Amino acid sequence: MAAPAQTTAFDADTTVVPAAPGVYDATISDRWAVPRGPNGGYIAALMLRAMEAEVGDPDRAPRSLTLHYLRPPVPGEPAQIHVAVERAGRTLTSLSARLLQDGRPMVVVLAAFASDFPTAADYASPAPDVGPPPAQLHTVPPAPGVPEIALRTALQPVFGAMADTGVSLAAGGDEALVGGWLRLAEPRAADAAALAFYCDAWLPAPFALLKAPAPAPTIDLTIHFRTRLPHPGMDADAPVLARFSSTTSRGGFFEEDGSIWAPDGTLLAQSRQLALLIPGA
Repeated sequence: MAAPAQTTAFDADTTVVPAAPGVYDATISDRWAVPRGPNGGYIAALMLRAMEAEVGDPDRAPRSLTLHYLRPPVPGEPAQIHVAVERAGRTLTSLSARLLQDGRPMVVVLAAFASDFPTAADYASPAPDVGPPPAQLHTVPPAPGVPEIALRTALQPVFGAMADTGVSLAAGGDEALVGGWLRLAEPRAADAAALAFYCDAWLPAPFALLKAPAPAPTIDLTIHFRTRLPHPGMDADAPVLARFSSTTSRGGFFEEDGSIWAPDGTLLAQSRQLALLIPGA
């Protein structure tokens, strides 16, 4: 199934095609590459597309997505995503999925999709008070040494040392905190797939402490979707506000917690990941 002619790069590169019951064909695009392989958020969006197709019920929205990255998928190569419905109850569907290349497992996933439940209490911490989004976001032009993924986002740092220095590279600050306004460079609605990507689209929080970038491959990533997406009233060209922080790096591993809000302050998603922090060459 070909992607529509006017589709964005993100939509084209997260397209999945049914191949057999519970099996979807996909191609791992090299347009979302970081130095050590495809970006984990891009892979999360691709896996989510296959799981959404398998659920096949728009009333059951994605609520939780957990990915374990076993080895980097090979960009430019085809892949298969095998999805299994582990249980489908009256309101909640639990699924598992595996991304395979040449029969080798690359990524394993667990997810929950559900309708809305009645609640005993509604509450939420307020979004950071940073004012409205800027009129324009920063984009990176193609240049030697610039990773492909850097060309795919538009952003404006707000949090941490990167905001203070006005750059989005390693800043040598005193707090593992990064983030700001963020959207895809090609504007599109902030649906669940886009939010999955955004949860791993910013430079890792420890980069705010470093003098130079270091490899930081993700071991596992969990995303909790906190509202139905796209958020009503949010324009396709509107950015989200993303904040990522880390408290501990030890034994080569660090954790990172993320929160993403709509411009009106609605919490859209939360994330937590464990990743490696490898000394640079």
